[in-house]
Amino acid sequence: MRAAGQRESQRMTIVDLTQDGRGVARTEGKIMFVEDALPGETVDVICLKRRRNHDEGRAVALIEAAADRVEPLCPHFGVCGGCSLQHLSGPGQRAAKQKVLLDNLQRIGQVEPATMFPPVTGPDAGYRRRARLGVRYVDKKGRVLVGFRERAKSYVADLDACPVLAPPADQLIHPLAELIGSLSIRRRLAQVEVSVAENRAALVLRVLDPPTVQDLERLEAFERVHNVDLYLQPKGPDTVRPLGGSATSLRFSLPEFDLEYEFLPTDFIQVNGALNRKMVSRAMELLAPEPGQRILDLFCGLGNFTLPIARLGAAAVGIEGDAALIDRARANAERNGLSAQAQFHPANLFEDCSDLPWLREPADAVFLDPPRAGAQEILPAVAQTGARRLVYVSCHPGTLARDAGILVSQHGFRLRGAGIMDMFPHTAHVESIALFERD
Repeated sequence: MRAAGQRESQRMTIVDLTQDGRGVARTEGKIMFVEDALPGETVDVICLKRRRNHDEGRAVALIEAAADRVEPLCPHFGVCGGCSLQHLSGPGQRAAKQKVLLDNLQRIGQVEPATMFPPVTGPDAGYRRRARLGVRYVDKKGRVLVGFRERAKSYVADLDACPVLAPPADQLIHPLAELIGSLSIRRRLAQVEVSVAENRAALVLRVLDPPTVQDLERLEAFERVHNVDLYLQPKGPDTVRPLGGSATSLRFSLPEFDLEYEFLPTDFIQVNGALNRKMVSRAMELLAPEPGQRILDLFCGLGNFTLPIARLGAAAVGIEGDAALIDRARANAERNGLSAQAQFHPANLFEDCSDLPWLREPADAVFLDPPRAGAQEILPAVAQTGARRLVYVSCHPGTLARDAGILVSQHGFRLRGAGIMDMFPHTAHVESIALFERD
């Protein structure tokens, strides 16, 4: 007989993995999504939620483990929501993501790549140079918590360190919590944005009230002790300012192309620096820029791909909706001696751009790196440039699949190849790259 409030478990066999990293079991004609379970495993499961089309549960006992189950590298795994796949080996994670990509292409886009590219891989710890950490003063604990949110909850996870954050941020969780706990505005500090460059680390504190003189002294002491730069953000992104009025310029490099970029701590850069270098190299191999060619880079940001295209001799045209990023992309082109080879223009690529002069001119190739929403709106204009080669970097396999279907069925492209790039190890996030060509 079960005690009051105790849930009865049920033994299940896991047959698949969802796109968010949960195991899939089938029982009594219904699907159960199971946290902390992997394909091939036999587990005892308690049901957490019952829904019309599926149930949701959690594994409470592992009866038979999968061959690719591993010990999580972080003691907070299972509570912290920052990672969902630390119990699955690296090769297992990449195989699962490759399967998600292929399933989406076939099911949504109704296309299949002629070739599956081998995964682009990098380090699986200390890789995350950009992150947004929650901050909360918890009365019951009498202290501040800093970290990612708990899994499927709004609470901030109780962390002391984070092995996926790039050094020195990985060891700053506990010192940050102590610092914020010592401030008069500890209940009015909402988040910390982490930005780790190759030369310096920056932390942007979202402050809802101005710090006192004593608070500022403590913040300045933290900067000195930990050799980082602190920024304060009282309102929107345009209010971000260095604590002391000035700070070291943040930089990252692409050594293969002899390029160095400067950026601000709130600018978008690829989260995984080591993987970004390999991703740009893979993209240039597929795009194959040559002198005399004109290549469009749409959603170009700081010029992460635009400047390598220019360095390889093609005339590169970068387009981005954020005018401030365009200004910094131009400055980076000048810094690297590529102002004549790389042009940048601001434009909203989710609106009709067909009348803009940079899109009316012919192009030999097009590079796309859109946000999660994809590039559906700009595809007709891209097709009209006459480009015969298109390389698409995607952070969402569903919108890539949708756009791949459009390119193939409506604009005469063929999907030559696709593959994943493991930008976010231990998470279910799928970053991918695809090559399209037409005669």
